[in-house]
Amino acid sequence: MTTKKTFFNQTLETFILPLLHFLSQTNSPLMLNLYPYYVFMQNRNLVPLENTLFKPLPFSKQMLDPNTLLHYTNLLDAMIDAAYFSMKNLNVTDVTVLVTETGWPSRGDSKEPYATPSNALTYNSNLIKHVLDRSGTPLHPETTSSVYIYELFNEDLRSPPVSEANWGLFYGNATPAYLLRMSGIGSFLASDNANQTYCVVEEDHGVDLKTLQAALDWACGPGRANCSEIQPGESCFQPNNVKNHASYAFDSYYQSQGKSPGSCDFKGVAMITTSDPSHGKCIFPGSKNLTNKTKEVVNTTQSSNAGDNLRFRTFRSMKISAINNILHNYFAAFTILLLFLL
Repeated sequence: MTTKKTFFNQTLETFILPLLHFLSQTNSPLMLNLYPYYVFMQNRNLVPLENTLFKPLPFSKQMLDPNTLLHYTNLLDAMIDAAYFSMKNLNVTDVTVLVTETGWPSRGDSKEPYATPSNALTYNSNLIKHVLDRSGTPLHPETTSSVYIYELFNEDLRSPPVSEANWGLFYGNATPAYLLRMSGIGSFLASDNANQTYCVVEEDHGVDLKTLQAALDWACGPGRANCSEIQPGESCFQPNNVKNHASYAFDSYYQSQGKSPGSCDFKGVAMITTSDPSHGKCIFPGSKNLTNKTKEVVNTTQSSNAGDNLRFRTFRSMKISAINNILHNYFAAFTILLLFLL
């Protein structure tokens, strides 16, 4: 793999160069739709699936640029750096890359064996973690590109192949196609129908115990959370520490508020997770609620107001959100994305 010797299509140079100069003069990003899925499908004998899905690889198996000796732990970073090298080869070095679309299909036909819910879950979850780590790329470790996940809903009327209709985080009736793994990195995008979510103490060793204790006291007091199970002798009393008791109280309050994302904050010491925090005989409120409900797929005709129930959440300071296929039209999307960046 060579990123340094990459160029834009030279037949389009008369169009691309003025565009890059305009972006440079206006301090605007170069917006690109980057899909490691397609690169992998076209180069399965050369690109490891693990590298495409952001899975860890031994140093010896990482992709190596023979010209720069840069090692790439994932394919998306290589694609971003290829864009930077392409701009550099046109003497443009002050334009950043913004990834306007990336993602992974959750379903495919017989010729698309890698379009699966598991791979879609892995790619998008690891993508979010990678961006939030703010590690940049091997060429530009100081610059982390903003990334938009494609897309919010599946598009069931899309023409074949099957994967084209299955890039969404949600089905058309607003039920989730799969649940992203967000444990440890804050709030995430979900619908009100995504029942398997919990509110627990932030997985951060820097959480202040005084703030945590104050949040626990509020949840069990003014917040009216049901804290009976964390009393001495009850099923969730052990382990007997503030973090364990606070997690149970936070989840009790969060569930009582209809799992509203705003109800899982507690001055920054709480987070939403899809991992069930129940342990032993201690069953968290979120899991108790699940046992009392029958899972069912809501008919599209019964979900006409589903769009009103969706919540866009900002992943801390990074802009990772889902957008639909209006972004396929690059120039139409230019104005829209500028609004996102203001």
